[in-house]
Amino acid sequence: MEVIETRCCVVGGGPAGMVAGLLLARAGVPVTVLEKHADFFRDFRGDTIHPSTLELMHELGVLEQFLELPHDPTSSIDVRFGDFETEAADFSHLPTHCKFVAMMPQWDFLNFLSGLGARYRTFDLRMETEATGLIEENGTVAGVRAQTPAGPVDIRADLVISADGRGSAIRDAAGFRVEALGAPMDVLWFRLPRQENDPGRTTFFFDAGHLAILLNRGDYWQVADLIGKGEFDAVKAQGLEAFHDTLTSIAPFLADRVARLDSWDGIKLLSVQVDRLDTWHRRGLLMIGDAAHAMSPIGGVGVNVAVQDGVAVANLLAAKLRDGPVDEADLARVQARRAFPARMTQRLQLAIQNRVIRPLLEGETLKPPLPLRLAARFPLLRRIPGRVVGIGIRPEHIHTAEDPAAVRQGETG
Repeated sequence: MEVIETRCCVVGGGPAGMVAGLLLARAGVPVTVLEKHADFFRDFRGDTIHPSTLELMHELGVLEQFLELPHDPTSSIDVRFGDFETEAADFSHLPTHCKFVAMMPQWDFLNFLSGLGARYRTFDLRMETEATGLIEENGTVAGVRAQTPAGPVDIRADLVISADGRGSAIRDAAGFRVEALGAPMDVLWFRLPRQENDPGRTTFFFDAGHLAILLNRGDYWQVADLIGKGEFDAVKAQGLEAFHDTLTSIAPFLADRVARLDSWDGIKLLSVQVDRLDTWHRRGLLMIGDAAHAMSPIGGVGVNVAVQDGVAVANLLAAKLRDGPVDEADLARVQARRAFPARMTQRLQLAIQNRVIRPLLEGETLKPPLPLRLAARFPLLRRIPGRVVGIGIRPEHIHTAEDPAAVRQGETG
């Protein structure tokens, strides 16, 4: 069996894990990041890169390079609630270099981060390496057992960071208790062609019994269609034609292309769950991102919260971890920093789920919520949801410096 020794092992190559791994390696901490897949391409990953995350790219000095990737800059979010339409969130006045949300496939974001990590000799990304269990010694997590196409491997580390998502194998192996907060919906995820005379901006379409979100990806719409929890089989039983009719009833401009959805194979199901841990850590182990607090897709803020977790990890642990192990009190400081914004974000999401989405999916005819009616009448109020969505609660900034000794020869930081 191959044995790897490193200072920190990050399990999961999503936004939380890649940002934590990159920033720790940049600060001189030897890091091994494990990603179980051969690439970052997935049927469903959050596509929203928020202004606060773009600000982190500026702080790393790579913003211009990042924005060369294909993306759709969205400076506001529109909402259609039956016949009522308004701009619900305005990002144009945020105190950031980018006053927009970049709609970008997450695999491009993760590939970009992995490219930044490759600049550092302290960054070791291992694809097709699936963590299967923990190495424990005297009550302390001392590493990870993993499986690769070439066989098993042990990664021994002073700290294991679990960022392997809402179905975290590491969380299960560690025996953490998960508090389920509930979600009334699942999401159907698919593409439809976009035409020049279509609406230009990302738009939320609300109607009795239905909610669809159209994300502008340039030449096509990425559609997130919300259905009641566990109702996908019932939707399929009604047939594709009924599904087409439902889509065109709330977004009539799609009528000339919904027939492109000629099979359920092109429609993927995301089972939504919202949950969290009471405690994010054990000796030698720290949970972050969806492994610690799975978010609802509302507002697309899950990616942003996960990225902020990764920044906080580096800010609070890099200096000590560079020289040796961290103790559990250090890990508790990460949770103390990040638990409040995670809980508050979930609380806002749950309020929207229970007061708007649940009754809507149950077929109630609702008038536009008061905040939307006020936003339509008083445009300045649109800045409030713009700030909550675009920047988040307690945003993080990069406080770690690049360690020149970590930079590979011929690379620039």
